Amino acid sequence: MPTYPGDPEVRVAPHAAFDDDGYRVSALAFGSHTGTHVDAPSHTEPEGRTLGEFPVEAFRFEARRVDVRGLDPRAAIGPEALPAVPNDPDLLVFDTGWADRWGTDAMVDHPYLAASTAAWCAERGLHVATDALSVDPTPSERASDAEPTGVPAHHALLGSNRLILENLCRLDDLPDRFTLRAYPLAVDADGAPVRAVAEFE
Repeated sequence: MPTYPGDPEVRVAPHAAFDDDGYRVSALAFGSHTGTHVDAPSHTEPEGRTLGEFPVEAFRFEARRVDVRGLDPRAAIGPEALPAVPNDPDLLVFDTGWADRWGTDAMVDHPYLAASTAAWCAERGLHVATDALSVDPTPSERASDAEPTGVPAHHALLGSNRLILENLCRLDDLPDRFTLRAYPLAVDADGAPVRAVAEFE
């Protein structure tokens, strides 16, 4: 499975087998931000909350899909892309179209949230999700000097106790409004893979 540059590789290895042991057990190894996952505030904030400090119901969201497909590689998603937010969603899901590039060299050159966009979301108590590797620019040889350094969108959101979901997929199949359930592994950590399921009529 592809991972964020520098993150641990995913490994699934046999530990016990039918022929020798009469049953199967696999050894799993992966980072806390592997695949579709949730970022807890402790991911980037020294005093931030870990996943274990959130109740399980915190991972059920009333979501609004924001269609920002068609942006150039490594483009900033500015506040002008933000919709009026009716009916009080608690999560904005940014559909960049970059899920189609998963596993290719182009996946690291995704659009990202401008710091002002992340701050707008945080000020309104909104969690954020994306189909890209990160809400901030991912390091790449194609990065420009105009891009922000560090992780300002992460700081704006996680520093306000908002959650971030990354590497979602199949957003084109969804209506503009839906319920998203994204329950992480029950680990008290800085993040964890989730099984993301959308519910809609």
